[in-house]
Amino acid sequence: MSTSTLTFPEATSQLDTSPARNSRLSFPRIVRSEWIKFRTLRSTIWTLAITLVLMVGIVAFFSAIGASQSNGPNGTDDGGGSIAVFSIAVSLAQLPVIVLGVLVITGEYSTGMIRSTLAAVPRRLPALWAKGVVLAVSIFVVSAGAVAISLAVMQMVLGGKGLAPDLGNSQTVRILVGTPLYLAAIALLSFAIGALLRHSAGALATVLGLLLVIENLFLIPWKPLQAISPFLPGTAGSRLLMPQEQIDLFSQGATNTVLGPWQGFAVLLVWVSVLLTAAAMLMRRRDA
Repeated sequence: MSTSTLTFPEATSQLDTSPARNSRLSFPRIVRSEWIKFRTLRSTIWTLAITLVLMVGIVAFFSAIGASQSNGPNGTDDGGGSIAVFSIAVSLAQLPVIVLGVLVITGEYSTGMIRSTLAAVPRRLPALWAKGVVLAVSIFVVSAGAVAISLAVMQMVLGGKGLAPDLGNSQTVRILVGTPLYLAAIALLSFAIGALLRHSAGALATVLGLLLVIENLFLIPWKPLQAISPFLPGTAGSRLLMPQEQIDLFSQGATNTVLGPWQGFAVLLVWVSVLLTAAAMLMRRRDA
């Protein structure tokens, strides 16, 4: 008696688990998976909503104050008046952005989900870059939307008094475009520090200390500190949101370096690049 073996070519082909068929791990697919994780977290929804409400609310509040103090419809604005309120709005809106930037990466370490992420992406670094891309694009889009809504509010409140921002003014355009760029860069800075420290509380304390505490200490009138102060990330990056009149005021009698708007933003991007590079190097060497 002999036993014959039946083969089913179609079933065999369907069960083929060769890397060429089933292991197509492309960067766009990693970005898509990170986007699914990002948008399904409650912290993401809350922090983005708070960012939007803070920016629009602060702009609306100061616009109402400006309208109440105006004497009539003959006011003028050259881009350095009402548009300056965006720097105030960003200074507060960056706080939830910092929290989100840190939690995007440290949240996975605290829950242990990072092990699943790195198991799915063994090369590790594409997962890190994908998280950064999703974070930066999301912050940019939400803050750009907040800028658009804020402009509409300012036009309704201040337009009749001639105090609405002039969109034909290059300085106005620079501040409006710089707002989402700055917030996206701050989010990546926070993300990089979170990836370095892998602990939510420690990373938040570090970022807030770097942007809010240390930079104030460097205002002490001591030449070595004043020489370094313009190159700190928050000080440098915020130049992008300052009216030119304010930058010129700082430059009068200044003995240290005075960065221009785009020079300051470039310094902030250098900080982000260096910290992300360090985070990538440590991510490849350390265990999850």
